[in-house]
Amino acid sequence: MGQSENITLLTLNKKPDFVETTYVKDITERALSYIRAGYPVHLSGPAGTGKTALAMHMAAQLDRQVILIHGDDEFGSSDLVGGNNGYRSTKVIDNYVHSVVKKEENVSKQWVDNRLTSACKYGLTLVYDEFTRSKPEANNVLLSVLEERLLVLPSEQLGEGYLNVHPKFSAIFTSNPEEYAGVHKTQDALLDRMITLKLDHPDAETEIAITQAKSGLPQKQAQAIVEMIREFRTIGVNNALPTIRASIMIARIVASRGEVVDASDPMFRKICHDVVNIDYVKVKHDGKALGLDRLNEIIDKYCSVAASLIWSQLLSLITKTKPKKNSVLAEPAHP
Repeated sequence: MGQSENITLLTLNKKPDFVETTYVKDITERALSYIRAGYPVHLSGPAGTGKTALAMHMAAQLDRQVILIHGDDEFGSSDLVGGNNGYRSTKVIDNYVHSVVKKEENVSKQWVDNRLTSACKYGLTLVYDEFTRSKPEANNVLLSVLEERLLVLPSEQLGEGYLNVHPKFSAIFTSNPEEYAGVHKTQDALLDRMITLKLDHPDAETEIAITQAKSGLPQKQAQAIVEMIREFRTIGVNNALPTIRASIMIARIVASRGEVVDASDPMFRKICHDVVNIDYVKVKHDGKALGLDRLNEIIDKYCSVAASLIWSQLLSLITKTKPKKNSVLAEPAHP
């Protein structure tokens, strides 16, 4: 077959801050049942819905090493399968008879396996992230891999026209919607060979748990940030943004500064303005963009409540831990 290029294999373990809510467990359980039945899984959805994180989490459950490929518009089929990489030269000099010198030289092309070929050959788990960023022609080689379990090799690979796919080989794909910049329309024949799970933004419980796990903030503060982002997401013309990434950014910044979620804190408000792109709300009134005004209203709605809860909890804690004064009986005055 030839040699493999220097390919990085991943050995995945469950991340300590990975959150498994009912929502996450349901998706994971369904996907793993499809993979173990022999079908590739395709996680499709807008940015920020956790497709890559879920794909890596699923791959870790399969107990096989992982090969990761990121879709690229410049990819050709050789970037997946392999190709000729230089030449191999052999030279034999025969001087058995002292008076006769025989020379024989042979030059041949050097074939190098690429990542898809290595995964098919050794039964690895392939995670093809954002595969629709590669041109459809580059992904045509996957058709026979996913259906007939045969990897068809280019004509340059002399002596072998195909490779039988290892029975342990499995594949997980992710993709963004077609309207995203740089995303190609996938051929129907390839999608027909996958089981597609449509993902949207996680439920509030999951977003809160993820934000808290990634930042270390108390649950009430993480909840205030998430509710603020989720409501801002519902207004304007782009209901996919901002994503949970905005919640995590704000929460991590607040935690790193040792502060609390407080709408009355000017610095906290500026952090929210910087992280949340108000241009997501393309609504104007009298020529003035309304995104910033709406964001400020939402910050007041959720983060003022969070601040009042935090301060009431602190006050309660101080009251409980405050030492009580010892009552001393007054002694009678001496005459």
